[in-house]
Amino acid sequence: MKKKKPEKVPNPKRNLRIAIMVGVAIIVAVVAVDYNLDQANLKGQRFGNNLAIIQADLNNETSSFDAKLTAYEKGQIPKDQMLNMTDMHIAKMQNILTRYDSLSPPEPFVASLQLFRLSTQAQIESDGALKEWVQTGDNATRSKSDQLLQESFQYEMNALQSYNKAKTGSS
Repeated sequence: MKKKKPEKVPNPKRNLRIAIMVGVAIIVAVVAVDYNLDQANLKGQRFGNNLAIIQADLNNETSSFDAKLTAYEKGQIPKDQMLNMTDMHIAKMQNILTRYDSLSPPEPFVASLQLFRLSTQAQIESDGALKEWVQTGDNATRSKSDQLLQESFQYEMNALQSYNKAKTGSS
């Protein structure tokens, strides 16, 4: 004859411990997900703030240079001084360009960062052609500068559109 195993009586303390452990695991998972979302939001906010600083510096430098160019065109600044100012301006612009490389964009913002960078590169090329125009007076180089500036503007508009799409999460 087989011996009958005694029936296990459910242990309410054991079930309570299991329920508590499952509850704790769920809470830990929720906190971890929330923490990761907060970190992603902070990373995105940091990226946006740093990009805004770079763009503001770029805008300030460009505005300052445009004022000097206007003064040069009105004959208020001599050619050699304008050439020196253009060299300094291009150096500042190249410094601004390298600052894009230090940014760590969240994945949705990578394309917009690349477009902002392309815009700045095109602007530097435009400024180089503008310097050549100051040196030679050749209107073809001034036209080339204007064309590159238009290209820079188009990249900038595309960058802003891409950035805003990424910000709102649309594609």
